[in-house]
Amino acid sequence: MRPKWNPSMFASHRKNLFDAVGEEDAILLFGAPHHLRNGDAEYRYRPDSDVYYLTGWEAPDVAVLFRPGADHPFVMFVQDRNPAMEIWTGRRWGPDGAKARFGADEAYPFGELAEKLPNLIQGYRNLHYRFADDSERDQLLMGALKSARRKARRNGLDVPDAFIDPARVLHELRLIKDDDEMATLQRAADLTCEAHCAAMRGTAPGVYEYELESIIEHCFRRGGGTGPGYTTIVGGGVNATILHYVENTAPLASGDLVCVDAGCEYGMYTADVTRTWPVNGKFSPPQRAMYQVVLDAQEAAIAQAIPGNSMRSVHQEAVRVLTEGMMELGLLHGDLDDLIAEEKFKKYYMHGTSHWLGLDVHDVGAYYQDGESRPLASGMVLTIEPGLYVAEDDEEAPKAFRGIGIRIEDDVLITDKGNSVLTAAVPKTVEAVEAEVQAGQ
Repeated sequence: MRPKWNPSMFASHRKNLFDAVGEEDAILLFGAPHHLRNGDAEYRYRPDSDVYYLTGWEAPDVAVLFRPGADHPFVMFVQDRNPAMEIWTGRRWGPDGAKARFGADEAYPFGELAEKLPNLIQGYRNLHYRFADDSERDQLLMGALKSARRKARRNGLDVPDAFIDPARVLHELRLIKDDDEMATLQRAADLTCEAHCAAMRGTAPGVYEYELESIIEHCFRRGGGTGPGYTTIVGGGVNATILHYVENTAPLASGDLVCVDAGCEYGMYTADVTRTWPVNGKFSPPQRAMYQVVLDAQEAAIAQAIPGNSMRSVHQEAVRVLTEGMMELGLLHGDLDDLIAEEKFKKYYMHGTSHWLGLDVHDVGAYYQDGESRPLASGMVLTIEPGLYVAEDDEEAPKAFRGIGIRIEDDVLITDKGNSVLTAAVPKTVEAVEAEVQAGQ
C-alpha cells in the first residue's frame, strides 16, 4: 500500500532546519521543473528531494520560503486552483490546501512570487539559495532583492547581502535519518528484497533481461512503491561487466551469470540492491570462486561499517579482501601491499564501495570533514557494494574468468551498537542463491 500521510515528519524536519540556521537567516527553495521525454510528452513528475523533505509537497511549480523567527515562518507559492486545467492534469491543492494539509503559515499562487518576495525577505541578513541552477529563478531573485533594497531605504530593515548554498545545512540534516524516515526506507528495502527474490525465481535460460526487469518493477508498484529509484540494471553474461548497463534487451544463456541492480522507491525514499546469480541455477567452479571473493569482501566491509569508522575504512577493507582474492584467482600477481598502493586492483574493481542512501539513490551529505573521510554515525545509511569485472577480451586474465561480472550490494544502517543490514532478506550465499533460482525452475 502507499505510504500514509505523515505531516509530523515534515514539521520535524523544518524545526531541525530552523534550529540549525538561526533567526537572521531565510531559506528559499524551488521545486523541480517538468522534463520532456519527447515531443510534448513529459516524464512522470518527481519532486525535488529538498522541497519534499521539508514539506511533503509532490506537485510542480512550487517555491518555499522559510523564515525562522517570523510570525509566519513557512511560506509556500504553489499552483493555483484551475478547474479547467485540472480536468487535464489532475487535482491541485492550491494555496488553501498548502495551508490546510501541508502546514504552510502563508500560501500564495506561484505567479505572485515576484510580487510578494521583496517584502518577505526584508529583515534577514543571510539568504540560503542555490545560485546558477536556473537563470530565470536567479533573475527573479535579483529583481526581488533590488526592490527590497529600495524599500529598505525607507523602513530601515535588513536585506540579505550574504548568500549561502542551502546544501551546507540542509544536506547535513538529510544525512541522518529519523525514525519516520527509517520506517519508509525499510519498506522500500522490503519491497526491493521481494522483487529480487521474484526475479531469481523467474530466471531460466532463454528468459530476456527485460523480463526480469518487468518482474522487479511489477513488485515495486504492486507493493505501493512509485517504481524504481533509478534505472534498473539487468546484465546477463558479458553485459554484467558494464557497470551501468541499462539496455536490458538480451536473452539469458545457460552457463552465464546475471547481475541485477535494482531498488524500489517508496514514499520518495529508495533502496539500492545488487545480486548476481547463475541463469541455470548452478554456479560453475570458476564463477563460484570469483563470487565467493566478492561475498567475502562485502561481509568484511559490512563488519567495518560501525560508528567511529569511516566510509574510507569500509572501502579499504573491501579492497584488501578483493585484492587478496584476485591474487588467489590469478588475476593479479605480486605483493599485496604493493598492488593496493599502486591501485592495480582498479583493473577489475574500478568503483567505490559505498555511497549515502535516502531520498536520492546517491544521497546528499558530505563524505569528508576537515579533509578526512568523515566518521560514520548512528542514523546514516550507506550502500556496501564490492564487485569484480573481467572484460571478455582481457588476455591477461585466466580464460575461465573472462566476461564475468559480479557485484553484491546491500543497504546498511549505522546504529548505536553497530549496524543493521536493511536488505538482508535477499539471498547471497552461494547455496542460498542457487536454491532461490532453482525454486523457480
